[in-house]
Amino acid sequence: MTAAANLLRQRSVGELAFTMGKSGPKILRESGASKIRIPYGATQAITINTGGGLAGGDKFDLSFGCEEGGSLCLTSQAAERVYQTLGPPAEISTHINVEKHAQLFWLPQETILYNGASLARTYTITLATTAKFLAIEPVVFGRTAMGEIINNIHLQDSWRIWRDDKLLHAEELKIGPDLPSSKATLDGAQAMATMIYVADDAETKLDAIRKFCVASAWNGKLIARFTSKDGYTLRKALIPAIKALAGAEALPKIWTA
Repeated sequence: MTAAANLLRQRSVGELAFTMGKSGPKILRESGASKIRIPYGATQAITINTGGGLAGGDKFDLSFGCEEGGSLCLTSQAAERVYQTLGPPAEISTHINVEKHAQLFWLPQETILYNGASLARTYTITLATTAKFLAIEPVVFGRTAMGEIINNIHLQDSWRIWRDDKLLHAEELKIGPDLPSSKATLDGAQAMATMIYVADDAETKLDAIRKFCVASAWNGKLIARFTSKDGYTLRKALIPAIKALAGAEALPKIWTA
C-alpha cells in the first residue's frame, strides 16, 4: 500500500443532512464524525465534529434546509481547528436550501488554520425569492497567543448562491502559501470574515453594517468583509453586525456562553 493510500484510510469522514420545518425538525441524518444537536423546541441547531478538528484528506458533506415559513439558525459547537496536512486538503461541501418565506442563518464559530494547514470549502446555496439568508465564515490564521507564524497555508472558498433559479452571487477565494499583506488585503491582520446577507431589505441595512466593517449592497444582497488582529477582536465586530442584520435573537446562544 502506498503512503498516500494509507493516509486516506486514516482520514475522518462525515455526512449530515438536516431540514427544519415550520413546526420543527423534518429530516435528520448523521454519518461518521458529523453530528447535530437541536435543543428541544428551539430553532437553533449546533453542529459537532467528533473528530476534534480537520486534517488533510478529511471530507465532510453537509446539507441543510428550511421549509416554507420555517426558521433555522445553525452554528458550531466550538471553533474548528485545521491541522497541518501531509498532502491533500481537508474538504467541506455545504449545501443549503431555503424555501419561500423561510429564513436560515449560517453562523459557525471561527475556523482556526494552523501553519501547514490546507482547507478547501464549497458552498452551494439555493434560495426562494422571498427567503432570507445570512452567512458568515470567520477565519483565524494561527494561534496568535502562542506566537505562531504562518508561512505555509492554503485556503480555498468557493461560493455559489442561486435565488429563484438565477445565479445571484459567485465568489472564489484563494490564500496561500503566504498570507497576503497588502493594504488591499489583510495588511497584517491575523483574522478575517466574510458575511453574506440576502433578503429584500439587504440594501437598507448598508449604513448600519458599515459601522463594523467594509460592505457593499446591490440586487438584494449585502457582502461585508472583516479583518482583525485576532479572533477575539473579530468576534467583537461580528456580534453587533449579526444583530444589525438579523436582530439580537439571531445570535446563537453558544456564542455568548
